[in-house]
Amino acid sequence: MIRAFIKRVLSAVLAFLLVFTALPLEAVGQQPAPAGSTGSSGQGAPLSANELQELVAPIALYPDALVAQILGAATFPDQVAAASGWLQQNKSLTGTALAQAVDKQTWDPSVKALTQFPSVLDNLAKNLTWTSSLGEAYQTQAADVMSAVQVLRGKAQAAGNLKSGSQITVVQQSPQVIVIQPTNPQVIYVPTYNPTVVYGVPVATPGYSTAAVVTTAVLAFGVGIALGAAMSNSWGYSYWNCNWHGGTVVYHSTGYYGNSAWHGGVYGSSVSAYGPNGSAHASAGYNPSTGTYARGASASNAYGSQAVGQAYNPNTGAYAATHQASNAYGSYGSSVVSKNGNTAYTQHQTTANGSVATAQTTAGGSAVAASGKYGNSGGAAQAANGNKYATANGNVYKNTGSGWSQTQGTPHNTSSYSSASGANSAAARGYGGGEAKTSGTSALGGGGGGGGWQSRQASARGAASRGNGRR
Repeated sequence: MIRAFIKRVLSAVLAFLLVFTALPLEAVGQQPAPAGSTGSSGQGAPLSANELQELVAPIALYPDALVAQILGAATFPDQVAAASGWLQQNKSLTGTALAQAVDKQTWDPSVKALTQFPSVLDNLAKNLTWTSSLGEAYQTQAADVMSAVQVLRGKAQAAGNLKSGSQITVVQQSPQVIVIQPTNPQVIYVPTYNPTVVYGVPVATPGYSTAAVVTTAVLAFGVGIALGAAMSNSWGYSYWNCNWHGGTVVYHSTGYYGNSAWHGGVYGSSVSAYGPNGSAHASAGYNPSTGTYARGASASNAYGSQAVGQAYNPNTGAYAATHQASNAYGSYGSSVVSKNGNTAYTQHQTTANGSVATAQTTAGGSAVAASGKYGNSGGAAQAANGNKYATANGNVYKNTGSGWSQTQGTPHNTSSYSSASGANSAAARGYGGGEAKTSGTSALGGGGGGGGWQSRQASARGAASRGNGRR
């Protein structure tokens, strides 16, 4: 019975991961669109001019280079979320130390560039549905997105809300092109404004909200950001711009279309390698419709195989990770599932001598079960309320605080047999009713709490300690 409980936990973890690791996640760098391409992948119906203006309204009045970075990074919403969480965990890093630490990350250059603008990155991470929509629009309708930005700039200028000053310089390059640059190239000011009123006409932005929005139509500016060392990095601010006439973002003087693995809605990437000594596979995916991130990897050779996987949904707080392995001597693995602050950990191992499995939860429950190669089996468990259970070769016992009593199987001591429970009653079947939902202090490590992908990743035993599919 306890073994059946543990098997159910393991099955749930594995099913959860198998569903989501089938979706590929982090793209392996960006590729420019082919020559003559508009950047469109042909996915879905194109957005109308009005829909695109609504989508870009929150960023249209930012300096050109910052707009470029945002459009590129929006095609990597998974990395935006990861980078935002990483910044939260590394608030002590500033200046050169921050730039050097960011440079070591595997994120796209556009995402790295946004780490110099924490408030902007935070807005993108908190509005992932909008961010994903913006990224998909740029990937599939690059020129139209760029045009929408210019239309809104024209409206803001006509309404008297876009002017040069000590923070930004506004230049009318042509009737259709308005360029916004920092007045001091070394200090970047991020404007704050209400996108619903700043353009002189109502412009709603579905899926976007920020507590920093001001109530008036004018642009407001916070403290300027001196980029310093980050300016010279290959992903730095000075390497980004907008080609308004060509209808694309520019990175290192080349047209940049963002994530080449974008497929509209669900996107990601996978990679496989084969050789004389074995094979390896890795994949990752993000689904903006559900908000779920997932990644996994596996490797096999003549000595055995290993597989790891993770899935996380920041909208629901659900997280799961697993590590499974096998070799000539048997198989073993560990998994963790977490939601709403409750976490369950499991481990198992099978050899020629039998199997053993354990489970712990963050509210007080724990269980262990084993079976031998000759058919013997046994297990023990404790629920969050302190009730204890044990099983041996089909006989089940419980202890609710007044001593042990047998509740199922062949009685061995009639004086301790609990006739009130009955051998066939529902309560006599060990994990029954609410007791099957216990959760408790884990002997395997911390719970699944904390914010974002990184903290949950660090708490997962098995997947996090043995590699997590990260490339």
